[in-house]
Amino acid sequence: MLRIVPFPHPALRYEARPVTEIDDEFRANVREMFELMYDARGIGLAATQVALPYQFFVLNLTADPDQPEQERVFINPEITKRHSSIEDEEGCLSFPGLYAKVRRAKRIKVRWFDLDGNSLELDAEDLESRAIQHEIDHLSGRLFIDMLSPLTRSSVAAKIRDFETKFRRAQAEGEYPSDEEIRKQLDAL
Repeated sequence: MLRIVPFPHPALRYEARPVTEIDDEFRANVREMFELMYDARGIGLAATQVALPYQFFVLNLTADPDQPEQERVFINPEITKRHSSIEDEEGCLSFPGLYAKVRRAKRIKVRWFDLDGNSLELDAEDLESRAIQHEIDHLSGRLFIDMLSPLTRSSVAAKIRDFETKFRRAQAEGEYPSDEEIRKQLDAL
């Protein structure tokens, strides 16, 4: 059973590997990720956020499970072009309740594979562009807090420390294994 892992879980800094097979287990993980995303009221969720070390994420900009036609699965995604930039507020399901302004490309071109193995390409802008960039960053172990200005980073430092404290306490209570054990598990998947 998958669950969204909180910062600073080591999976969030793990460099994801390309997906090489789309089978029933993969499809079940995708479905479960959509359910977790909806339960958390999110619009996107990367595999590394559920401790799966693979290059894929799910997206539904409506955040509405009653609009499954808006669901997209991005497998082995790659941004091929970026245009201009804009700063806007972001949040992350691995940092519940934390929001901050992040500068990203306003428009991008992205290429990926869907669940049927088809190669797709999209010109995305505004929220769609931001969400795709945010999720692709997750697949490289990069988090939105890494992109904060020094002033913003300073203003949220206490909240970030609180996430760290809660996670370490959960580890001490046996809810999560040690960081080393988590890394071994990720390597073995």
